[in-house]
Amino acid sequence: MNQLLVQIRQYAASGWRHRWKALGLAWVVCLGGWMYVYTLPNEYRASTRIYADADVILSQLLSGIAVDSRPQSQVELLQRTLLSRPNLERVASRTGLDLRADSASARERLLTGMEGNVRIQAQTRNLFTITFTDNDPRMTHAVVQALLTLFMEQATANDRLQMENARAFIGQQLAAYEAQLREAEQRRAEFRARYTDLLPGEGGGSGLEQARGRLTALRGELQDAAQRRDVLRQQLEATPQTLRAQLGGAGDPRILEGERQLRELLLQYTEQHPAVVAARSALADLRSGRVAPSGGGAAVGPPVANPVYEQLRVRLLDTESTIASLERRGREAEAQVARLEALARTVPQLQAQFAALDRDYDVLRRAYEELLQRRESVQIAGAARSGADRVRLEIVDPPIVPNEPVGPNRVLLASGVLLGGLGAGVLLAFLLVQLDRSFYTLHDLRKLGLPVIGSISSTAPRRSQVLPAAAFSFGLAVLLLAFGAVTAAGPALIARLPSLVARFLA
Repeated sequence: MNQLLVQIRQYAASGWRHRWKALGLAWVVCLGGWMYVYTLPNEYRASTRIYADADVILSQLLSGIAVDSRPQSQVELLQRTLLSRPNLERVASRTGLDLRADSASARERLLTGMEGNVRIQAQTRNLFTITFTDNDPRMTHAVVQALLTLFMEQATANDRLQMENARAFIGQQLAAYEAQLREAEQRRAEFRARYTDLLPGEGGGSGLEQARGRLTALRGELQDAAQRRDVLRQQLEATPQTLRAQLGGAGDPRILEGERQLRELLLQYTEQHPAVVAARSALADLRSGRVAPSGGGAAVGPPVANPVYEQLRVRLLDTESTIASLERRGREAEAQVARLEALARTVPQLQAQFAALDRDYDVLRRAYEELLQRRESVQIAGAARSGADRVRLEIVDPPIVPNEPVGPNRVLLASGVLLGGLGAGVLLAFLLVQLDRSFYTLHDLRKLGLPVIGSISSTAPRRSQVLPAAAFSFGLAVLLLAFGAVTAAGPALIARLPSLVARFLA
C-alpha cells in the first residue's frame, strides 16, 4: 500500500510539471470540439400516424370458401415492404431528394441513409407511425407525405396486383395441366385401341373372353343353320318340281293365253276394234266351256312349276349361304382367338402399363380439378375485394412541416467534448511523465546504484507554490465556465469564439 502511495505521489509530482501543457491541450480539444458540435446542422423530424382497420367479419365469412390473405397480415406486409429499395427510389424521385446525389455511389449512400432515417413503429395493433429525420424541415415533410401516399396506394393496389398475379399463375397452370391431361388421354386411348382385345372393357371383360364368346355363339348358329338345311333338303326331296292342271278351269293355259293376247291388243287398239272384239269373244267361249279340247275325256294341261318347290329351294339356298357366312366368320373368330391366346401371356405386363397410364391420368385429372376449384376461390376472393374494403386506412395525424429541431443533442455532445478534452490533457501529462528522465525522490537515485549522501529540501517560500496552483485552478475553472457558457449561449457564443480567442491572444 505504501509503495502504491509513493508511486502515485511520484506520478503526481511529475505530472504537475506538465500541467500547463495538459491544460492547453484540454482547451484546444474543447474549443475545437465545441465549435464542431455547434456547427452541426439541425435535424428535423416529421411524422404521421395511420390507423388500419381490418375487416375481420368478412375474413371469417370467406374462411374456407375463398382465398383469403388475412387483412391484418396485409397491413404487416405493407409495413415491411414499404422500405424496400424500389419504394425508396420512388419516394426519392417524387420528393426531389435524389437531386442531392450526383453519382451512383452518392445515390447508394443517399438511399442507405434514407432507409436508416425512416422509422415505422407500431403503437398498437392497428395504430402505427411513420417518421423521417433530415436537415431540411420541408424535405422531412415531403418524404413523410410521399411515404404516406405510397402506403395508401399500395394498400389499394397491392392486393389487386396479388390477385391478378394469382389469376395469371392459375391460368398458366391450368393451360399446362390441360395440355398434359390431353396428352395423357391420347396416350391412354392409343394404348387401349392398340390392345383393346387384351384389356378389360367397360363391362369388365377382356377381348379374349369376348372373342371366345363370339366363337361359341357362331358355332351354335352354324349348328342350327345346318339342321335347318337338312330339314329343307328332306322337304325338297319329298316335294314334286312340277304340277299338271286340268283345262277349262281357272288355270287353263288357253284362257291365260287369251287374256294375255287381249291385254296386248288393248294396248294397241280400242274396244271397238275388230281384233279386240274377236279376242274378247274367243276368251268368253273358253271361259264358258263352249270350246272343247281336241281329245276326249278330261283335258290335262302342260306341266307347270310347283311354287312350293321353288320356295323350298330358295330357302335352302339362303340357308346354305348363311352356313357359308357362318363358317367364314367362325374361321375368323378361331384365328382371332388363337392370336389372342398367343398374346395372353403378355397380359400382366400390358395391364401394368395400362395401370401406370391410368394412374398418371388420375393424378393429372385431380390436379386439374383442384386448380379449377382454386380458380373459383380466387374469383370469389376477387369479387369480395372489389366489392368491399378489406383494409380501411385512416390518417390520424397528417404530417406537418417541423419548426423545432430534434437534434443533435448539443449539450450532451458538449459534455462529451469536455470529458474528452480533460482526458486528452491527462493522457498527455502521463505520456510526458513516461518520457521524463528527471529524479524526484531519493529512492529514484538509489536505483542507480550510486551512494547518496542525503537530500536538501526546497527553500522557496510556500507562496511560490500556491500561486502556480491557483493559476492552474483558475485556468481549469475558466474552462468549466466556458463549458457552461457554451451550453447556455449555444451557437451565438460559438460563432464569436474565434474573435474572442484572437482578441485574448492579442
